[in-house]
Amino acid sequence: MSPRASRQVRKSKETNVQVSLRLDGKGKADIGTGLPFLDHMLELVAVHGLLDLTLKAKGDLDVDQHHTVEDVGLTLGRAVDSALGSREGIARYASITIPMDECLVNVAIDLGGRPYFAYDLKPATRTVGGFDTTLYPHFLESLAQTGRLTLHVTQVRGGNAHHLLEASAKGLGRVIRAAASTDPRRRGVPSSKGRLD
Repeated sequence: MSPRASRQVRKSKETNVQVSLRLDGKGKADIGTGLPFLDHMLELVAVHGLLDLTLKAKGDLDVDQHHTVEDVGLTLGRAVDSALGSREGIARYASITIPMDECLVNVAIDLGGRPYFAYDLKPATRTVGGFDTTLYPHFLESLAQTGRLTLHVTQVRGGNAHHLLEASAKGLGRVIRAAASTDPRRRGVPSSKGRLD
């Protein structure tokens, strides 16, 4: 694998998650988690982030969606972290505000190596397409933890729950793409301390 790509596998008694990620891709997505709405969100991340993402998950959905959603976030986060490598030369920060019809969501990221997550989306309904929206922030938090990144997802204006989450997924793809982009003028890591953590 190139320094800007990663393959990650997470297996447990509850799930089996396999991820292949290329940061400098073309937005190709091959997603299958057993949760069609989550698949849709992950495809949006890939398409709008120009990430090549293959993600397959088998989980104990007969018990609950929780284990699958969490482990997908953990595994994808590890893939992001691994693909970033030393993080030398990256832009590090990015923020975007995404409109999706009546909804407006801001997504901000720092690829500085320290995990933190803040989220205040308020979906109008708990379930969208059979997906439990209360698990969506847990997915993002898991991604932030293992991706060693700071992620803020802020609701500017609410509305349809599908639109709200869709705006956030598109925004996530866009900020990963922007923050992970490299600048030939940058020498070393983007920090006045000379290290990221």
